[in-house]
Order: sequence, then structure tokens, then C-alpha cells
Amino acid sequence: MAPDPISWRNANPGDLADLLPEIRASHAETVLAASHAAAQGWAGTPLSERIELLRSAQKTLHARQEELAQGICREIGKPIPEARGEAGALVAKIDYAIADAEKFLAEETPNDAPQPSRIRRRPRGPALIIGPFNFPLHLSHGPATAHLLAGNPVILKPSPLAASVCARYAELMTPLFPPGVFQLAQGGAQLARTLAFDRRNRSVVFTGSVPAGRTLLSELASQDPSKDVALELGGKNAVLVLRDADFVRAANAVAEASCLTAGQRCNATARVLVDQSILAPFLQNLAPAFAPYQPGWPADETTKLGPLTTASSVERYRTALQPVTGVKFLLPGKVHEKVGGRRGHYVEPCVRQWKDAPSYLSHSSSQQEFFAPVVEVIPVDGPEAMIAAHNAVPFGLSASVFTTSRKNFEHLANHLHASNIYANLPTTFSPSALPFGGWGESGNHHPGGRGFIRFASDEQVLQEARDTLN
Repeated sequence: MAPDPISWRNANPGDLADLLPEIRASHAETVLAASHAAAQGWAGTPLSERIELLRSAQKTLHARQEELAQGICREIGKPIPEARGEAGALVAKIDYAIADAEKFLAEETPNDAPQPSRIRRRPRGPALIIGPFNFPLHLSHGPATAHLLAGNPVILKPSPLAASVCARYAELMTPLFPPGVFQLAQGGAQLARTLAFDRRNRSVVFTGSVPAGRTLLSELASQDPSKDVALELGGKNAVLVLRDADFVRAANAVAEASCLTAGQRCNATARVLVDQSILAPFLQNLAPAFAPYQPGWPADETTKLGPLTTASSVERYRTALQPVTGVKFLLPGKVHEKVGGRRGHYVEPCVRQWKDAPSYLSHSSSQQEFFAPVVEVIPVDGPEAMIAAHNAVPFGLSASVFTTSRKNFEHLANHLHASNIYANLPTTFSPSALPFGGWGESGNHHPGGRGFIRFASDEQVLQEARDTLN
């Protein structure tokens, strides 16, 4: 593993000449020692006081929404309307987290135990949040909020690609809590490993690639089996178009969910499994649905498709543009060196139609994420073949079924290997009001949305001999 840089500067992916301020790497031991020192005091802080501090954070984040949205847009290349949605979600997330805390952290007194008993949740200790670049604030803020409410100090180690906007977020959050309770740790993979494997950290929340997540989980399990590890990994999410589907609605959902955040979402639509009998009319609607998604300057209010975040993302996208036997390009895709006179990581949507499911499943692209606006259309012969083709891919995050029949939807939902299944909605729907987690190579069954606080605390049972304590 290459050593982390001591300092670095990110460039705006929509205008590579626009350099962000220099970021300097953090010192691991300084952060770890402060978190460890704060643990006992924060654990002993009543839940009511933790909630009060989170309410203060909510007010601060609400007041700074536009500033944070502009920071996301500039550093990640996320179109500004999307970036505002992410910044707004930080505020709403605190309401959901507080409701979860009041529900799941409440002490229980079972009536059917043989002796007087109580069941309670205890703080686990310092937690490390290793954040992603695509939702640099939202996907870190959610678990951080849960851990803070559970009584655990938090270390946020953001993606180096989102270092500046995360630094601003931390500047807003850190002063609101006692020293050491909320900290930012800037660095790369080496820092993340150092923090994750230190025994003082008792939880690790990781959002990122499948290989990195798999390695982290297996090595931590062997060295520190009591440490909780929550993984949110990749997706190869499918839209399933049945014979009775609304083709226009399905096509629009595919275009939207494959182009939001330039396809750099774990729940982006990557596959379309369409019944062979309605392939032609569905395809007549698909290409036109992509017309609004042309690469544009992310700070423009009308832009629906911003740039990819990195040059390596563009190179991965290029592999989808190569000819493949049995594949027809419905939209060929294209890399733009410049858009509007600005040099950036701009690409067009790419839509590939495969001959059939066996051809697709035998190709390596069925097992990997492009993490770009690339969609693969696979004709199948009926719902059962659709289920088989869907479940042959190892990811299990989101799936959307387009049908007018509740019976069809329920049947597919009962057989699809995915944790989030929608009827006639985009695969990116994923509201914060509900749990969100992945199966298979998409995660390890820790929902990152509602209810996550259950994984941020430890269950403890207290029992006493009857009539022996004053």
C-alpha cells in the first residue's frame, strides 16, 4: 500500500483549473487519544443532553445548507440541485436519528423474566466513520449522528476526494460537542487502516468499494471479533420491466437513476431486465428519456448530468464504450474533454443492449460496477427468467419492478435478492425515513438509514435476585 500524501489539493471535476485549498493529513495518534479520552464522559452524558446538542447541530447545518451544497458541487461535481438535496438531508436526518434513539435506546423491563430484569443499550466506545466521495456529507453524517446519540465519540475519515467540503462540515460540527467527541481525520487508505485496526475504536462504518470492504471485514474479524463493522458497498441495481409496465415511466426512471450524480451512486440503475415480448416498444421510449441528461457545468441550475469525479472514473467508463460481441449500442456514450470551455471529467450516457441474459452473465461486466452513466439492457423470457438473471449477479442493494399488478410485484419481491425493492419508482428512491442497506456484495445487513442506532450500541441485560436490593 502506497503511503498517504502529507498534503494535497483537489480540483473541481467540472473545471480542472479550479483548485481547492490545500489539505494536510492528520496525525492518527492525536485523533485516537482525544477520542479515547472523551469516551467515558460522553457515555455518561444523559441522552436528553446528547439530543439537545444534536438539535444545536441541526440549526447550524440548516443555516449553512447553501454553503455546504456549493462545496459539494465544486469538489465532487454533483449538480447543484442534487447537492442542495444532500445538504438538506443532513438536517432531516437528525430528526430521524433522534426518533430512533428515543425508540431503540429506551430501557425495557420484561414481565415474563424469572427475576426482576432490565434490558438496556450501552455506549460501545469510539466509532470510526470512513466516508465516500459521492455523498461526502450525507453518508457520513447518518452513522455519525447515530453513534453520537448512542454515546460514542466519532472520528470522521472522509474520502480524500471530498476533503474540503468535509473539513467545512467538521468546522461546523466539532465546536458543538465536548473536546474529542467529534473529530475529523484527513488522509488516505493508510490512515483509514491505522484508525480502523486500533483497539480503541470499537466500531467501523465503511462506505466504499467491495474489495476494500471485504478485506476490512475479514481482517478486523480475525484480529478484533467484538468490533462492529458496518459496510455499505456497491450495487449493480436492476430495473425489471414486465409486460404490463408503463413503458414511458419505466424509461424515465432508468434515465434518471442512471444519471443522477453521473451514475456514481451505489443504488444507480445499471441493468434493465425487460420482457422479450415488449422489448421493441420499451426501447422506443428509452433513448428519448436520456435527452435531458447532457453533460453540463454542475453549478448551472439546469444541469442534470455533471462530470465524473476523477480521471480514473473516466478511464473505467471508457471500458464500457468498447465493442463487445453480441452487444448493440443504443447510446454509444462519449468522453468530452471540455464542456462550455471548461476542461473536466465530462461523459455522456452509454446504453448497451445485450443479445440475451446468458451472453450478459458470462461477460465480466455483469460482475463489476462502472460507477458511471452506463446502462445495460438485457432481454429475458418472462418473470422467472427475470428473477434468475437478477439473482445471478452478486450485488443485492436496490431493484425496481415496473408493473401494474400488485401480484406481480409481490411475487418478484419475494424472490429477488435485494434489500430495497420498489414498484414503479427509480432505484435511487431510497428515502431517509426508511432503512437502507445491502445484501451480498452490497453490504453486511447493517441498514444505513432508519434503525442504524441498533448497531451503534451494545445490549446489556441486568437481573437481580428478588427482594435482595434496597
